[in-house]
Amino acid sequence: MLIKPRQQLLDIWQAMARHSYRDGEWNWGPADGLGSVADAERLLCLMYPATEISSLRLDDPDTTPDDVEKALRAMGDSTEIPRGLVKILNEFMDRHGGRNPSFAGGSCFTSADSRYKLTREQRETGVVDSYSMSVTLCLATLGFLKVYRGKTQRHSTLEQIESLRQAASIRLTAAMVGLLRSFTVNAVDLTSPQGQALTRLLGRGRLSERQVLLGFQQRFRQLRAVIGDSVVLGLDADTIDELLNENRLFEVGWAWSLVRDAPEVEIAPDPGTGEPLFKQDQGVAHRVPYLYFTVVALDGIVDLFSERTLVLGLLSSEQQRLADALRLRWEVTQQYWSAVACFGEGTWPLEEIPWRTTLKRLESEYFSLSVASILVHDLVRRRVTDDDLTRTVAVMERLAERGRITSRPTAQDPAVALHNPGVALPLLGSEILGPPMQWTMTDFSAQLLKRTVQLCALSRNIESQDRLLRLVEDLLDHLWRRRIKDGDGVGLWDDVHAVYPDSVPRESQVSWAITERVCEYMVAAHALYDQAPIRSAELVSLARHLISEAAHLFGKEQMEQPTPMAKSSRGETLKAIEVDLRRARLLLDSQPGTSSALALGVLARLDSLARARESTSHQGA
Repeated sequence: MLIKPRQQLLDIWQAMARHSYRDGEWNWGPADGLGSVADAERLLCLMYPATEISSLRLDDPDTTPDDVEKALRAMGDSTEIPRGLVKILNEFMDRHGGRNPSFAGGSCFTSADSRYKLTREQRETGVVDSYSMSVTLCLATLGFLKVYRGKTQRHSTLEQIESLRQAASIRLTAAMVGLLRSFTVNAVDLTSPQGQALTRLLGRGRLSERQVLLGFQQRFRQLRAVIGDSVVLGLDADTIDELLNENRLFEVGWAWSLVRDAPEVEIAPDPGTGEPLFKQDQGVAHRVPYLYFTVVALDGIVDLFSERTLVLGLLSSEQQRLADALRLRWEVTQQYWSAVACFGEGTWPLEEIPWRTTLKRLESEYFSLSVASILVHDLVRRRVTDDDLTRTVAVMERLAERGRITSRPTAQDPAVALHNPGVALPLLGSEILGPPMQWTMTDFSAQLLKRTVQLCALSRNIESQDRLLRLVEDLLDHLWRRRIKDGDGVGLWDDVHAVYPDSVPRESQVSWAITERVCEYMVAAHALYDQAPIRSAELVSLARHLISEAAHLFGKEQMEQPTPMAKSSRGETLKAIEVDLRRARLLLDSQPGTSSALALGVLARLDSLARARESTSHQGA
């Protein structure tokens, strides 16, 4: 399937508006207010592309393209669309706590034992997925308001804009605090079950415990010192003592929710009342990093220091302080997991699929994808080598094959469970509130698509990029076949039985998680095509030789006959040749293939003129 991010995004927007906007109102679904994750994901399907792709902006009614207005016709015209978005976003803020934000996991939480139902307190528990999504959504909202505020004079709309700005700012601060309090470092003894699992993972059956420990000490000595600095990450004394013991291994990342006994983050009070800006809940999660929630947190945090956030000045001074603290945790986590993924000599731990976690020794291709996602993040941050890229490309290809995306599933194939019913994570600590909870991930294909196109944007190697683009097309074709074909949600995701008809029975209902991941892929694909193509040294050399020959023959052609009349056929041809030759020189370094094509066109036209002259000469003789 061809990659057409703009048109495919507009198809999604049209389907989304048709599904969600009815009789002039946004249809939220159940009114229990506990679906903060799904609600944020749904809004990000609109807001994220609209803020990241300039040609899809919705904040200036005067510049809204016709095809965008047509796709969102259910929401009104170019003037009504941004006004409607302000109303919808205000409704979202009100549904999820208003000035005392809620980040409830709601229906995304399920009971690990189907015999027991979750308590309301459990469903109201905040989750890292919601913190991260809220960071991205609030930044998109604040950027949208910054432009739209200057495009409307309606008093009632300006009041709604100000109310939304305040609510989005408070929710952004609360989400950042939630991410800070969910970050954790887990030091483990070598002989503990977690220590043994990490040792086997790093040793890959070829290194002894002693060799793994020595390698770990050497590889992570500097990072251990940074994490162990009480001023830097603010860890408690017991954790620092355990961490600084070099005979212990450790993991860093994000738990699934606020960590139990995590101290409150100091926040300036409400300037109007002097009361706390919002309530900081008690944590329940164990101090255990989860790969899935770590990746989710990294995805949200990176938006805090994007160029757009900095240029628009979206953060207050206090939010900037929180963003700096999160950035440090982001960098530490990136360095840790990318080093673990590539630990030791020879085969990487990441290349031994599936990845086995230290958390209850769960293993799945989804965890391999999570580690690969962090490695892709890190490759974006640092200069990628051809070897790193080639090996990571191979991992992505194997994940697609093992996930039965680019290979045919067999009868009762266990790999199909990656997509339906998905990979379940036990949420340690949830049992103190009621029955043990779990979190299920069903977005393997969409996540793999997003990471593959991000990796493709990094590649400056033609062979690797070609392999990645073929994989992206296969993944996109797979996901496009999973769109809902009829009924509620047509054109959205996820009809998993369209691809895996023999998988576990499940009602085809809209999955905003998968739909939002596909929209993220579209934004990444747009960024890929927005950058310059890979420069080929061979093509540059060829183009230079072609231009040299064309320039010489052009000069010769101009000397053959007196200067032609400007509007004669030959005069117009020579003028066009001169323009193309100048353009070929201009594109020589940035687009040598285009430069070569232009030079070849010039040579063909010059040859036509030469043959015409020879024919005339023979006729005269």
